[in-house]
Amino acid sequence: MSSLSTEPTDPSLLRRAFSCFPSGVTAVCASDSGTPVGMAASTFTPVSLAPPLVLVCIQDTSTTWPRLRERHRLGLSVLAEGQDGICRSLADGEGDRFAGIDWEADDDGSVYIHNASLWLACSPYAELPGGDHTIVLLEIHGLKAEPDREPLVFHGSRFRRLAV
Repeated sequence: MSSLSTEPTDPSLLRRAFSCFPSGVTAVCASDSGTPVGMAASTFTPVSLAPPLVLVCIQDTSTTWPRLRERHRLGLSVLAEGQDGICRSLADGEGDRFAGIDWEADDDGSVYIHNASLWLACSPYAELPGGDHTIVLLEIHGLKAEPDREPLVFHGSRFRRLAV
């Protein structure tokens, strides 16, 4: 390996470096007085089986997370191949993020995106500081998996398909 030559202080260089790692894309959503509220999160990781925990990382500048963290239950949808438009809509800070998106809400206020590959009913468990992000641990209370649905993959700052 050649020696490392660049200090990791340039945000654009770090974004480019982090884009070398493919990730799935999730939607974290809930109902607020009957209106869906949600956001896209590309940093998602299973954490623990007992208790069942996953994590997402949320930018500290998010105006959506403060609304979601107050909800009793959150729906986490792991987006499937072809749902890149949904991801873009949920990541957009302007307008109705749910326009044209098929979704449903449980009685507990969790909101799920139709045709996702995984749905998790979660509640906020803990938050940890993570630089310019907050690491959010979510406890899983229920799930529905569709493992035959191909995932939405984000790599190199683009959406990609898995080769079969």
